[in-house]
Amino acid sequence: MDRRLLVLALGMFAIGTDGFVMAGVLPQIARSFDISIGAAGQVTTAYALSFALLAPTVATIAGNVPRKTLMLLGMTIFVVANLATAAAPTFGFAILMRVITGLGAAMFAPTASGAGAMLVPPHQRGFALSVIIGGLTTATALGSPLGSIIGGLGDWRWTMIFISALGSVAFLGVLLLLSNIPTPPVVSFAKRLAPLADSRIFLTLLTTLLSMSGFFTVYTYFSVVFDRAIGGSPLVLGALLVVWGASGTFGNLLTGRIVDRLGSRKVLLTVITLAALDMAFFSWTGANLWTATVSIMIYGVFAWSVQVPQQSRLVSLAPTLAPVVLGLNNAGTYLGVTTAGIVGAIGIQTVGAHNLGLIGALLALFALATSEFATWRITAAPLASV
Repeated sequence: MDRRLLVLALGMFAIGTDGFVMAGVLPQIARSFDISIGAAGQVTTAYALSFALLAPTVATIAGNVPRKTLMLLGMTIFVVANLATAAAPTFGFAILMRVITGLGAAMFAPTASGAGAMLVPPHQRGFALSVIIGGLTTATALGSPLGSIIGGLGDWRWTMIFISALGSVAFLGVLLLLSNIPTPPVVSFAKRLAPLADSRIFLTLLTTLLSMSGFFTVYTYFSVVFDRAIGGSPLVLGALLVVWGASGTFGNLLTGRIVDRLGSRKVLLTVITLAALDMAFFSWTGANLWTATVSIMIYGVFAWSVQVPQQSRLVSLAPTLAPVVLGLNNAGTYLGVTTAGIVGAIGIQTVGAHNLGLIGALLALFALATSEFATWRITAAPLASV
């Protein structure tokens, strides 16, 4: 294993942990600032929206900046903003720091993926990307639960310090182990958005946004959706987050093989339908630790199984623009997380936290309809230009 890839993966692990860990400490944040749980959920919204909007913008504006310099600057902003969040005197200041944290993540994450592909021979690029992206998926199985336990046993501010420590180690790794990396050709902002003109790609990306909105409407408010099963124990909360993350990692790995055999459409039809059915019963299954554990396991497997067929479909539609359309898919994912934070906050006020699974299921069904419409467009115009 190339140590440089592990350094980049660690940076992605820190970024992923920062994005997912808030679900475990929202009640503490709400109590700390004397706000509602729905308002506290906007710390996730601010981070996700900043990341989604700034990633393509930074990639365009900083296209000529050396890759190592850009990653070091991005991780510096990430670490400092997380420390500032930990010291936030008011909720408004915390939200501002989450926006700046998203900027740091937007500077590091896409750059790290591109740099990883350049560090290895062409025939090893797929493996390199899997290692780097593995940092994000591992964050759901390990980083987020660990950060939640740290916050539960101490204070949510210690969780932010923990994330900053991870980012600091990644910064030192990039500084010491990575030499100068070739700067890729600059892709204009207009060219990055051009694939949206193709209805097949637009509908596929809309599927990503809607499905992630549904899945993260529940996950963002995980600690209150399953509070009856958690019983106020940070260790139980951490264990359930491990179940979700580990199941998601397993589902993500398994889906890759199934997509190669069955194709994207059948996989999407199956996993979105089963995820929606599972979420629809959270108000019942979430009342007991054992039923909650099983339902969270199913939820993790199928929620994370959407990304592989989505990415496969996008690459097949625009193979020459693969990095661009995958970047748009990443933006769609984080815009979905942004939407989830807002929809979930409204849902808590209207139908109650225990019924958020119904809203998540409805959004997932909208995603399913969009996916089927995309399939129809692909079938009707397979040779349309991209």
